[in-house]
Amino acid sequence: MRTRASAAVAAGALALTTLTALAVPAAQADDYRGDIKISGVVVNGGKPVVLGTTAKKTFTVSFTVTDGSGVSMAKVLMWHGPSFAKMDYGILPNTYYASCTKSGATSVNCRQTFTVGPASNMLNTYAGTWRLTAFAQAKDFDYVQKDDLKSFRVQRDSTLTAAASPNSVKKGATVTVKGKLSRANWDTGRYGGYGSQSVRLQFRKKGGTTYTTVKTIKSAAGGDLKTTVKASTSGSYRYTFAGDTTTPAAWATGAYVAVK
Repeated sequence: MRTRASAAVAAGALALTTLTALAVPAAQADDYRGDIKISGVVVNGGKPVVLGTTAKKTFTVSFTVTDGSGVSMAKVLMWHGPSFAKMDYGILPNTYYASCTKSGATSVNCRQTFTVGPASNMLNTYAGTWRLTAFAQAKDFDYVQKDDLKSFRVQRDSTLTAAASPNSVKKGATVTVKGKLSRANWDTGRYGGYGSQSVRLQFRKKGGTTYTTVKTIKSAAGGDLKTTVKASTSGSYRYTFAGDTTTPAAWATGAYVAVK
């Protein structure tokens, strides 16, 4: 763990040095000259970046740069930490500069891709809110640097299961619904139980199209779930988790119970 953390800090320092070196002339935090602007920033199509324990994720950051003289270059960097100057981890994009296409007389639409994954020194403490820093330069040498251009989430993937027993009962009998809420542990490279979380038990009657919440329970320390209900009609039970800052929402596959 100590080695991975050290590598992460080094990566953050590299990212900071690299971006600062792009500023021509040397730009300070949230600095600009002239009428150049960056707008319309969208990260991963507006969705959180969700990572499991092994697979890498490639996603795109799109944005628009506008300047009266035309745009010569643009670049973004993603980072985690209390501020750009105090980041604890920074990730450079797959290409040094963004790919930009002219979209008007004075503007270009730009795209830059990032590839991230748990194998590249991502730690559990990095899950949550990330931010983008951007630098763009115009053909007349106007420039803009925004240290906190846009925030987005990088989350630890979650899974949820549900199993009901018995699967065939008389009306009014007790049904036990068990399950487990788990999420990716980037520190260990495995999934582990996610405890002390509010999880809803839902029911969909046979032939129905929607689930209705029956009750809300808390997951145990190891992520285990268990509760009972009185069966009134045939249908499926499932658990749902709304998600939080570090973990995405999850839905279990429905467990069918026949009522005679």
